Amino acid sequence: MSHQCRFCSAPLTTVVADLGSTPWSNSFLPDAAAIAKERSFPLKVMVCAECFLVQTTENVPADAIFNADYAYLSSFSTSWLEHAKRYAEMMTEGFGLSAASTVVEVASNDGYLLQYFAAKGIQVLGVEPAANAAKIAQSRGVATKVAFFGRQTAQALVESGVRADVTAANNVLAHVPDIADFVSGFAILLKPDGVSTFEFPHLLTMIDGIQFDTIYHEHYSYMSLLAVERIFGACGLKVFDVEEIPTHGGSLRVFAQKAEGARAVTDRLLALRAKEEAFGLKEMATYERFGTRIEGVCEAFKAFLRQAKVAGKTVAAYGAAAKGNTFLNVCRVNADDIVFVVDRSDIKQGKLLPGSHIPVYAPSHIEAAKPDYLVILPWNLTDEIVKSNQYIRAWDGRFVVAIPTLRIL
Repeated sequence: MSHQCRFCSAPLTTVVADLGSTPWSNSFLPDAAAIAKERSFPLKVMVCAECFLVQTTENVPADAIFNADYAYLSSFSTSWLEHAKRYAEMMTEGFGLSAASTVVEVASNDGYLLQYFAAKGIQVLGVEPAANAAKIAQSRGVATKVAFFGRQTAQALVESGVRADVTAANNVLAHVPDIADFVSGFAILLKPDGVSTFEFPHLLTMIDGIQFDTIYHEHYSYMSLLAVERIFGACGLKVFDVEEIPTHGGSLRVFAQKAEGARAVTDRLLALRAKEEAFGLKEMATYERFGTRIEGVCEAFKAFLRQAKVAGKTVAAYGAAAKGNTFLNVCRVNADDIVFVVDRSDIKQGKLLPGSHIPVYAPSHIEAAKPDYLVILPWNLTDEIVKSNQYIRAWDGRFVVAIPTLRIL
């Protein structure tokens, strides 16, 4: 069947990765009885030869995923909170924010970021579709509107008297099916000299580091600066600066202004445009090569699991993250290979991972079960996880990371 680009409608002909059929990465199963009803959906990613947007071909309805029980709460990661706090400092100083300023965050989750602006006396408003997360934010004193963002929501906010000096949108650009409607909303909401920042995993580091586990149904798009500049330009925004940041295994933080904004383009932006071009992001062959490298990563991991089994060693995993679920399902791993996974989030504990059906326990289960190997699924948090679980060395436990190459630490 033929597919069209979600942004520019050009026909899609180049496959970046075909990961087969997998369940949604955050749809944890309550118990073994639910296995019979589990559904899988094709997970295939293609690139548009016109605008270079890398995208999934299947549109899973957003409200089926980001509903009242959405399982991801930002505040569970300490390093992410520190990242949010630093951002608040940088934006306040860099753009002279004061009590007269308004900061609006789209996909504000549980108020993890806006709490830092509110503490400085700056006016804040969150826009968040998941009602459970919005409720937590409100309990922290972060005013939150429960809604999906786009032209309509932006228009309604402006009519109610809200205009933004700064808008933040972290790790949400990839999650919107209609990216043009979403981005256009920021051009509507910004004050004439306002600034919009967007953070998203960088496609270049995904391809370079074979990070296929960051591909899942909730991520409709995989973005390069190249694609973002084209999309923003068509939606009334203009990128003037960009920063490469370490979050999520390598992300971009893009700074944009209204199309008629007066800020000059920075050297960092020019340098990154050149870097993407040199890497080959305008050539289809670069995208096609990615798919072939995924098989090698899975093969190496399966070989490790076979060797562990032969040696009579037990393998457990840390972090019931969405990326881990993609990884386990693409590598066709199940509870025979990995006996359990632990996670700090109590809403995931006691459930089974989608697809692999590996049981999820609290981190204290590591001490009780004493596994020989602990596979770190959210490899982007490796340092944080190794530091807080050093005690596994007491029974000669070892940490394992599988991407981009298998490493036993």
